[in-house]
Amino acid sequence: MLVGLRQAFLRFHGCTMNCYYCDTRSSYSSTAPEFCQVEKLPGRQDFCSVRNPLSFKYILDLLNEWQQALPKAHHSISLTGGEPLLHVESLQRLLPDLRSILPVYLETNGVLFHELTQCIDFIDYISMDFKLPSTTKSREYWKEHLKFLEIANRSNVYVKTVVSSETTVCEIKKACDVIASVNKNVPLILQPVTTTSPGEAISSLLLLELQEAASELVNEVRIIPQTHKYLNLL
Repeated sequence: MLVGLRQAFLRFHGCTMNCYYCDTRSSYSSTAPEFCQVEKLPGRQDFCSVRNPLSFKYILDLLNEWQQALPKAHHSISLTGGEPLLHVESLQRLLPDLRSILPVYLETNGVLFHELTQCIDFIDYISMDFKLPSTTKSREYWKEHLKFLEIANRSNVYVKTVVSSETTVCEIKKACDVIASVNKNVPLILQPVTTTSPGEAISSLLLLELQEAASELVNEVRIIPQTHKYLNLL
């Protein structure tokens, strides 16, 4: 929903899932890397290696430096991963200060609802994934997604689901049933899977059929690919 707006990314290690299509699979190893990559000036790709874990002061000082250098460039701070909510205790301490710099945007797999309750009041936008068995090759998470969305609905939330050639209309309708049971006005984003395997890529016909089916149940359904892939950005 914020495509085209620029964000400062704060990437967290670890995830409760291991989706094969994830573009940050390095986040899933059992131990955090010894070093992380930090951009000195946003957008310039002038990265330097800094030892993990970063201190809160380091993060806040860096973001304030970015704001001073590019005061109008960033719309919000994106908390991404991996799964940021695995670090809820750190988020509780960090979020009030982050929010004093820029609005906070959470990108999440939409499962850790207990953790979300502990920090929802400091989050301005939520990009919530619905994990479909057809694309994750894993179990269903409908119950967890429902509980999560009920809490996330207190913020500016939208649902994003990755779809592939194996995604069915039945799955999309199930996802829409969950959304509609909470709020039919929560937007649904269908994101075609980014893959190098022709057999997994979704056809334009199926993509439009999924959008048509979803549009009968919720009020706004958009098709948005991973635009950073097309722009060759991080």
